[in-house]
Amino acid sequence: MLKSIKLVIKEGTTFDLYFIDGTVKRYDILSLADKFPQLNALKDRNLFTKGKLLGWSGVYWNDDLDIECDTVYEEGIDVSKEYDDIDNVVLGYKIRELRRNADLSQVELASKAGIDQSDLSKIEKGLANPSIKQISKVLSALNQRLSVELK
Repeated sequence: MLKSIKLVIKEGTTFDLYFIDGTVKRYDILSLADKFPQLNALKDRNLFTKGKLLGWSGVYWNDDLDIECDTVYEEGIDVSKEYDDIDNVVLGYKIRELRRNADLSQVELASKAGIDQSDLSKIEKGLANPSIKQISKVLSALNQRLSVELK
């Protein structure tokens, strides 16, 4: 199972889902409505916009309305080229996971790395464009090394 790391609600009943491998897939949930008629309830925009990631394995609206991320990955349309923040979102997710695995708060890690907690928060959310030096400080504080792969 490939981890999904960010959900973007789009127009109608369409959403984009970021995956840990750096792809973004677009999916219209109503494409399954013939098979699962209860999904028609998501035509209600107020309900649809309340969709959330359920861990990293699915998108969830309520007990009757959800979809597994594997389905989105396999059947969705690749729209990765529409997004220029994919690398930052993936990096932020991985840093957050390393921090949590080290049982550190953002405040503790930021202090160890010598950066502001607000900067670390932005990095983890994929909202920052951190320098390599800043990333290296954070990873060093986590006893990790930065390795860059060019494709």
